[in-house]
Amino acid sequence: MKEAQIYKDRRYRINELRAKNEKMTSRERCLKAINFEEPDRVPIDNWMVPEIKKRCMEYWGCENEEELLAFLGVDVRDNYGPSYVGQEFKTFDDGTVADLWGVRRKVVTYGKGTPHEGTFKEVAWSPLEHMTTVEEIESYESWPSPDWWDYSKVKAECAYWHPQYFVLNKGDRLDRTAQLKPMMYLRGIQQTFIDLIRNPEIVVCIRDHIVNYFVEYNPKVFEAGGGEIDMFMMGDDMGGQRGPLISVDMWRKYFGEAFRKYCDIAHKYGLKVMYHTCGDVYQLIPDFIANGLDMLQSVQPEATNMDIKRLKQEFGKDLSFQGGMSIQQVLPLGTTEDVRKMVQYAADSAKRGGGYIFGTAHNIQADTPIENVAALFEAYHEYGVY
Repeated sequence: MKEAQIYKDRRYRINELRAKNEKMTSRERCLKAINFEEPDRVPIDNWMVPEIKKRCMEYWGCENEEELLAFLGVDVRDNYGPSYVGQEFKTFDDGTVADLWGVRRKVVTYGKGTPHEGTFKEVAWSPLEHMTTVEEIESYESWPSPDWWDYSKVKAECAYWHPQYFVLNKGDRLDRTAQLKPMMYLRGIQQTFIDLIRNPEIVVCIRDHIVNYFVEYNPKVFEAGGGEIDMFMMGDDMGGQRGPLISVDMWRKYFGEAFRKYCDIAHKYGLKVMYHTCGDVYQLIPDFIANGLDMLQSVQPEATNMDIKRLKQEFGKDLSFQGGMSIQQVLPLGTTEDVRKMVQYAADSAKRGGGYIFGTAHNIQADTPIENVAALFEAYHEYGVY
């Protein structure tokens, strides 16, 4: 009985705010926001590492993840497509596991022995790293095929969340629609950047294999969705902490055409396009818009030039945003009041006229105090009201 009272007390503030402020379904709320209209409140998305999800369920007395999301007022439900979460094929003697590209990963533990312990799948072997010619890369035997997957359940899995929730097709982190990131997985980060300068023919070869796969794969997913997908997410990390990882000219040379192609395919099926990228991509945003992007995700506040107020003022007529909550500084290291101020600043800067969804710049990490997570969601409901 005592534990039940504790959970009830912890739930009170969010329940009170939601009861007072919510007048729409989650799907209605998100659809208005992405179409630059003002709903009843700013929609909420949720990115957390599994360790934080578990602690949140314990803190609020939720029995499972869906109960947690529903209680917190999270409006978005993720669909991972026919490949679903964690495409993993062969397990090797050293414990590494291959994904659909033949990239091998191992599970590593961080924060071992501390309250913040967690695990992560790290790339252990990049199969194309030591190849030196286009011919070798062309003859690689593990290029994936979109014909491998069973698409028959996509519509039902998406329709399950309708009409209440907004469905985001985002793919698994290991096979999300992208260009540079899978290239880095296949070739290695260092070698990829060397190639961009010294070996353009290798860059083009690998890129074309990646793009050709997704250009065939995504229409199959969207067709199978049968109108039950609300938005499509692709993702790359094109930004570093202080600027783009590559120049604007290099982005245009290698990645602009396929970026537009990805967007055009989604638009053909009536879907808006969200793009995840960490870091400072300010210089690339005009190109993102010109090539069809609808929503930029991450808006990493510690990265230079990614202040949400500035982005909304300069690009808010053409581009909507999701993210902006600090997982590097404020959430793990700040006070609950710091968290509240961060949310208030983002809401005041970005919610006017719609075009904004609350979210963290990436997954809330295991070193984040649970009190700050609670303050985050309470502030969402307090400051997100129109």
